[in-house]
Amino acid sequence: MVKAAYSRDTTPGTPPRTRILVAGGGYVGMYTAIRLQQKLKGELERGEVEIVVVSTEPYMTYQPFLPEAAAGSISPRHVVVPLRRVLHRCKIVSGEVRSVDHAKRTAAFTTLATEEEGAGAIQIGYDELVLAPGSVSRTLPVPGLAEYAIGFKTVEEAIGLRNHVIEQMDIASSTREPALRDAALTFVVVGGGYAGVEALAELEDMARYATRYYHNIKPEDLKWVLVEASDRILPEVGAEMGKYAIRELRARNIDVRLDTRLDSCENRVAVLSDGSRLPTRTVVWTAGVRPAPVLAATDLPLNERGRLRCTAELTVEGTEHAWSAGDAAAVPDVTAKEPGTECAPNAQHAVRQTKVLAENIVASLRGQPLQTYAHKYVGSVASLGLHKGVAHVYGRKLKGYPAWLMHRAYHLSRMPTFNRKARILAEWTLAGLFKREIVSLGSLEHPRAEFELAAGGVPSRPLARRHEDPPMSARERRRGRAPGTRPGASGAPPDAAPGGDRGRKGQDAPGPGTEEG
Repeated sequence: MVKAAYSRDTTPGTPPRTRILVAGGGYVGMYTAIRLQQKLKGELERGEVEIVVVSTEPYMTYQPFLPEAAAGSISPRHVVVPLRRVLHRCKIVSGEVRSVDHAKRTAAFTTLATEEEGAGAIQIGYDELVLAPGSVSRTLPVPGLAEYAIGFKTVEEAIGLRNHVIEQMDIASSTREPALRDAALTFVVVGGGYAGVEALAELEDMARYATRYYHNIKPEDLKWVLVEASDRILPEVGAEMGKYAIRELRARNIDVRLDTRLDSCENRVAVLSDGSRLPTRTVVWTAGVRPAPVLAATDLPLNERGRLRCTAELTVEGTEHAWSAGDAAAVPDVTAKEPGTECAPNAQHAVRQTKVLAENIVASLRGQPLQTYAHKYVGSVASLGLHKGVAHVYGRKLKGYPAWLMHRAYHLSRMPTFNRKARILAEWTLAGLFKREIVSLGSLEHPRAEFELAAGGVPSRPLARRHEDPPMSARERRRGRAPGTRPGASGAPPDAAPGGDRGRKGQDAPGPGTEEG
């Protein structure tokens, strides 16, 4: 029945319906679908066109606000936009596209229901395809990375990282072991791009503020380390502003290491290429992105970097009825002086490309000529924490408070829906009147643990502990207690145990993401 629901067959006697399949609910997917439902309102009401959006999450995450969500300046719920609310004329399917056979105009996707049914992937036919799966974290074969590192691409990871940082301060405040205390208060961030620098700056601000509520932790006890493989950070804002950002971070006692790589983070020790060994319980990985793996499971042309070869009209090169933009697409930059230059895979291009993409799809359906995407990169803005930032826009360089204000104003203007804009502005206003919240809610990731214990069961072991505690034996599972606890003790993992970092998300798993530019 599910497969029939997505069949292109129509009831006898009814005119054929054109189905537009949008694969992905990120920047490109959501913005394109919004404009399509506006431009094709009449066709949608008459049943001549159908827009189906398949997205792994039922919301779009505005990633430039993730650092502020991690620092507690913005509620995590307000940095996401529910797809079902803004795409009310589209059909939303919570699923993941696994493969595309464009020659047959079909795509295969899975949902949470398909796992329960055990029926495998669902086939869906389409007439026009918008393939916009975005990108995932670009990882390297670093020993210990999958086991101990934390990603920073999703709102869940931002919440988990905030909880984790505060919990490390709780551990440091309560332990009697100097080595454990030092490791808990050492935070290593790998990657000097937007995600890494902004996440580090916001979290350092938050942690430094939080020390006033700990009787035995001072701001100088915190050790933040930024590891960057190149000789500069924030290259998009220019060399001068990048150097200013380094000076600003170092003035806050942040250790910025250029031309340095992370060689290993096994056993909670970060080993750097300069020979340093840093015992740490926190390694945040933000070292770039790569195209989503689903692109390799299509019959569409890819370039050497695994991105879709596209034209300046945002069609997939050499094919018809296939479109793309954003991180997944290699779109020629017609404004560049050097031939062969491609648009940077960032949010600035992605959001602007969607306008041309939607217009061209409508024009194609109506037999009209297509537009060419042409946008000259206007510059970049970056936050360095509360009231601090850098910007290089239209050739003008700003730093400090003006750059920070421009950063907020720009991204607030780009945030979808008036609802979200108003909520974020209200939160910023309230944050200026009241003190920061420094509460860790790591137990949210395991909400049933307390009830499982009360019901006589064994609480689910937090994901982070699986790499620190020995496996539970059958006898210990029967007795309902964790390994290493004394007989008769509670089966719940003790909060003050050295291994406790419930707030940590798991490995840096592939997921949708877009670097901001």
